[in-house]
Amino acid sequence: MMALGMSLATVLASPLPLHAQKELTPPKPAATKAHCIDPPQSVTIDGRRVLEIRSTIGAQDPVKIARQTTHELGRLAASPAFQPEGLAVEDAPPYTFLVLRRADGGSDRLMAVDDRVAACFDLSRQVLAEQYRSRLVSAVTAYRRSRTPIAWVKGTALALLVLVIYLFWIRIQSKLNRRAAQWIAFDQSRQLQGLRVGSNQLLESVQIRQILQLVRRVIHWSLLLLISYLLVPLLLGLFPPTQGIADGLRQQILQVIRNALALAVGALPNLVSILLIAAVTVMAIRASNAWFSALERGRVRIPGFYQEWALPTARLATIFIALIGLVLAYPYIPGSGSKAFQGAGLFVGALAALGSSAIATNIISGLMLIYTRAFRLGDRVDINGTVGVVQERALLVTRVRTPRNELVSIPNAIVIGASVVNFSFSRREIQQPVAIATTITIGYDVPWRRVHELMLAAAKSVKGVSDEMAPYVIQTSLNDFHISYELNAFVIGADTYRETLSDVLAALQDHFAAAKVEILSPGYHAIRNGNASTLPKV
Repeated sequence: MMALGMSLATVLASPLPLHAQKELTPPKPAATKAHCIDPPQSVTIDGRRVLEIRSTIGAQDPVKIARQTTHELGRLAASPAFQPEGLAVEDAPPYTFLVLRRADGGSDRLMAVDDRVAACFDLSRQVLAEQYRSRLVSAVTAYRRSRTPIAWVKGTALALLVLVIYLFWIRIQSKLNRRAAQWIAFDQSRQLQGLRVGSNQLLESVQIRQILQLVRRVIHWSLLLLISYLLVPLLLGLFPPTQGIADGLRQQILQVIRNALALAVGALPNLVSILLIAAVTVMAIRASNAWFSALERGRVRIPGFYQEWALPTARLATIFIALIGLVLAYPYIPGSGSKAFQGAGLFVGALAALGSSAIATNIISGLMLIYTRAFRLGDRVDINGTVGVVQERALLVTRVRTPRNELVSIPNAIVIGASVVNFSFSRREIQQPVAIATTITIGYDVPWRRVHELMLAAAKSVKGVSDEMAPYVIQTSLNDFHISYELNAFVIGADTYRETLSDVLAALQDHFAAAKVEILSPGYHAIRNGNASTLPKV
């Protein structure tokens, strides 16, 4: 007991509510608090804090004192010879002592408090000593009460009851989990149509069932792990030797909850700011789309701004507004200043630097194609030898569907550097048909007026040739053995350009064969030397 007294003489207890103690005895002006330690050391019993060391008498080590006092307090509480009711307070300036009354009327000093120690609690030494006595009496009494046979039997019974309830809950939880799995997988009465946004099918019904099964498994195992973790401190708290461990686990759980709540509360203003920025951004995008939609439909007109520019410009405006919103909202994103965000930013920056040259070239080329009005969707074009209908005009590539239903993707950088022939432009812009041209060679022995007559007759006989503008023939060259004649005929629609050209070529062959006029290629000579004519036999 004397060893305990010597140890406790340097320990400071954690006081009761300060306002209650200050009402009992006003604190005396004390010395400076420079000697007070932070963080304080704790004296515990069964893992529960009883006293708090903020200063020591003399130059003793607070950590060592707290460890020794914890050991001595536990030994004293377990000793039947120690009676906590005998603890009393005696004032003997400049100290106030906590003493233990003996049966013979004498007393043993267990603890000493001076004004320097009491200053760390903003209390007088008398009030602080009274607090020591109250805390030690309560701690020893609770320690002995928890170790009675009745307490052990009660703890064991409660532990068994908790385990039975836990096993029963596991059984019910597993049964509900199986039923939920069957309900998601085999209930055909529910017609899951998938997830649609407008005309876009984002998720099929099978994918939704898979997602529901994943959510079910996550919820099931999360509940099992959570309840099982909470069960551990509950069971440990029913037995005195493990109550300290239980308190530690509970404190960990409470600390996690407090941190989560603090994080949520701290992030709430930022989340509100993000929501406001997102709302303003969405409204700005909708207003922009409505404005450009009016431009596209002709309800609003701007001199020099073509209707076909409305949709791509609206997309660019949407991207620009979204980027502004992202820049404004980025500082409010939780963790935006962390190392992880910085690392992700460096990674994205490195990728952008590696691919920015080619991407930027194609994007700029795509914008130039849009605003130079070289073609639009649905136009029939010839791009660098690829003939077909424009299916898509994106920022990076232009996609053309050929007459053989081949989809050719051409980078915009190549398109902007190549000559683009647009067969649909004349009908759309100047309301005139586009012409097809073909060249044949005829010998000098055939009068040119006869050749013109046959070629024009062949062109007029084709259904796909338009009568809006008359076809015409021009002579392009006088060769060594023949003359080159070029026929120009205007087609009704650019969509049938190839078919009409094929019909015109067939008609030329038919008309010249019927007139007994031979079509010469550069491989034939006017001097036959007995060779047969190339006219087809009828």
